[in-house]
Amino acid sequence: MVNIAVLGYGTIGSGVVEVLNINGDSISKRAGDKINVKYVLDLKEFPGDPIMDVLVHDVNVILNDPEVKIVVEVMGGINPAYSFVKEALLKGKSVVTSNKELVAKHGAELLDIAKERDLNFLFEASVGGGIPIIRPLNQSLTADEIVEITGILNGTTNYILSKMTEENLDFDKALKDAQDLGYAERDPSADIEGHDSCRKIAILSSLAYGMQVDFEDIYTEGITKITDVDIKYAKALGAKIKLFASSIRNADESVYAMVAPMMIKSEHPLYSVNDVFNGIFVRGNVIGDIMFYGSGAGKLPTASAVVADIVDAAKHFDKNIWTIWSSKKLDLVEVSSVKHRFFIRVLKDGNSLSNIRDLFGEIEELSSVVENEYAFITPFISEKEMKDKKEKLNGFLGSIRVRFD
Repeated sequence: MVNIAVLGYGTIGSGVVEVLNINGDSISKRAGDKINVKYVLDLKEFPGDPIMDVLVHDVNVILNDPEVKIVVEVMGGINPAYSFVKEALLKGKSVVTSNKELVAKHGAELLDIAKERDLNFLFEASVGGGIPIIRPLNQSLTADEIVEITGILNGTTNYILSKMTEENLDFDKALKDAQDLGYAERDPSADIEGHDSCRKIAILSSLAYGMQVDFEDIYTEGITKITDVDIKYAKALGAKIKLFASSIRNADESVYAMVAPMMIKSEHPLYSVNDVFNGIFVRGNVIGDIMFYGSGAGKLPTASAVVADIVDAAKHFDKNIWTIWSSKKLDLVEVSSVKHRFFIRVLKDGNSLSNIRDLFGEIEELSSVVENEYAFITPFISEKEMKDKKEKLNGFLGSIRVRFD
C-alpha cells in the first residue's frame, strides 16, 4: 500500500480524492500497489464528508509520519505551500503539485532537492490542467531542440475573447458572463492581466530550454484593452484575437518570451481553440509541429493529471525521474528588439494617411468599421520602434500584434 497525503481539500484536492475513488482499481494496477489517502490537510471542517475520517489540521502530522510516501500539494499560492513542500522533500517524501505559482517561482530549487534525495517533484497539472504537456516536454521530445512554444494557456481569457467574437459582447459584459458561470474569479486580474499565462509559459520555457526562466522577466500584457471594435476589425480580416503566451528560440540560440494578445487567421494551429479550452503549439527542429489540446482547467481534468503524477511517483520510489531544468538562469532577449507586424487604430482628426505612411512605411490600409478613424497594419517593426512611433500619432486608439503575413 502506498500512503499519500493531500494538502488542501478545495476544488482540486476533492477532485483528486474523487478520481482515486472512481478509478481506484485501475489506478492501483498502473501504480503496482494500492494508493491510500492516509491524510487530508485543511483548516476547514467538512461535516458529513467521509474525508473527516482522515482530516488533519496540522501539517506536522503528515511530515513526521514515515508511512506517508507521497505528498500532494493542491493548496495554491506560494505560502505556506513552499515551506510545506520543501519540508516534505527534506523528510524523504516525493511531492506532486498542481501549483503553477510554486513551480514557476521555486521549481528549479525543489527539483534539485528531489534529485539529491532520489525523490520526485512532479507538476504535470501546473500547466494546461488535464492536457499532458509537462511529461512530453520532459520525456517524449528529448530528441528535439524546441524552437517555439506558443499556447492559449488561460481558459478564462479565451472564453472572454470567444464570447466577444461570437456574441458581439464588449469586454465588461463578457467578463461578467465568465464570472457568473464560475470561469472567472471575483478578482479576475491574474487571468485578464496575463499573469497566469506568464507563470505557465515560464514553466514550459524552463523545461524546453533546460534553464531557469524567471516569470518576472517575461513581458506580459493582458486583454483588458481589447475592445468590441478590435473584434469587428478582426472579423473583417477573417481573423481572431487570442491571448498568446510564447517562448521562441532564435537562430542565434537566444530566446525571447512574451504574453500578449495576437491577431491570427485560420492557418494558425491555435485559431480553432475556443471557449474555455486550452491549446499548446510546440515546434521542434526534428519532429516539426505538434499540437496539444484539451480542457485547461476544471476539477476532474486537473485532478486526473495530479493522479497521473501520483502513479508515476509510486512507480519510481528511490529513483528520480530525470528532468532537464537546471537552476542556471536563462537570460531572455530584451523584448524591445523583437519584431512584429501591428494592427493599429487612430482617430482621423490630426492624422492623414500620407503622414502615417511617412511614419511607418508601406502599410496595409483597412476599411474602417467605425467612422472617424483609420485602421492599418504595419510592416515588421520592433517593439521599441512601435513604442516610439505610437507617441508620434495623434489620437492613438490601440494596437494588437499580428501573427499572419
